[in-house]
Amino acid sequence: MKVHVLDDWFDTLRGLPCFRLLDGHEVTVWTDHLSDEAALAERLAEAEALVLFRERTPVTRSLIERLPNLKLVSQRGAYPHVDVSACTDSGVLFCSKTGADGANYAAAELTFGLMIAGMRQIPQQMAATKAGHWQIGVGKTLRGRRLGLYGYGRIARAVADYARAFGMDVIWWGSDAGRARALADGQTVAPSRKAFFADSDVVSVHVRLTPETRGIVTAEDLALMQPGALFVNTSRAGLVAPGALLQALNAGRPGQAAVDVFDTEPMTDPADPLLAHPNLICTPHIGFVTEDEFDTQFTDIFEQVRAYAQGAPIHMVNPEVWTGA
Repeated sequence: MKVHVLDDWFDTLRGLPCFRLLDGHEVTVWTDHLSDEAALAERLAEAEALVLFRERTPVTRSLIERLPNLKLVSQRGAYPHVDVSACTDSGVLFCSKTGADGANYAAAELTFGLMIAGMRQIPQQMAATKAGHWQIGVGKTLRGRRLGLYGYGRIARAVADYARAFGMDVIWWGSDAGRARALADGQTVAPSRKAFFADSDVVSVHVRLTPETRGIVTAEDLALMQPGALFVNTSRAGLVAPGALLQALNAGRPGQAAVDVFDTEPMTDPADPLLAHPNLICTPHIGFVTEDEFDTQFTDIFEQVRAYAQGAPIHMVNPEVWTGA
């Protein structure tokens, strides 16, 4: 099959063990990003299988209709960026392994790293030291402080384990079902949403972005946080109401934010008011960007391609398309 891999910006995949799963196929790896759909369709005109790199490229109806040779779209995880109905209408099989076993430890580790960086002022202290200034302020110890985790999923539970190892108190909030699971597991759930935001020294959000969760963290929520508190988001920027985080930082509640995600990605405008805010610590959506995590994720994806080529597809989202051909 002619397999096209999109958006492998650092040409990482070819060097990983999982890439051998594509042996025998004609593989093209694209290391840049095309946002112009017409140009992208021209590039992918011969593609029989598309491998997606998370949500970096939306798969729209108009794109699919421009790709007459396309038979398979393969990825891993949730798929709000893929028009599944359009795939079905065009006879394109869409495969995605969701609910994969185990936490994304890369994302959990980055979350905790950002927490430490924010509470100990590591980026600011580093910049000051390199500029010849010795110590510029006083940070905060994690031990004895309260971490509020919004969302009771695998990544959040891994972060909770790290926090407890550092001597932090962990409390939870989330959906009714999530809070019920936390209580059933013997965890401490905040008495109210207001108390969750108001009483946490650090709030970290770990929720999937869906139409129901978009904007789930509001300006009113953030305004409840203390001036010395830190808000962390390594999940999706869309979980926070538009403009709410910048408004909150300008108001000083919370005093700091540490984020790995932005409404517009890649974020390349140094003058963007959120990116440029002095109380924002940020990374460029690297929560899942480790060799180990890539190999885990793309093993699943490349196995989907191989299974399709062998006539026994797996992880089918629209199985009605599969005819055994």
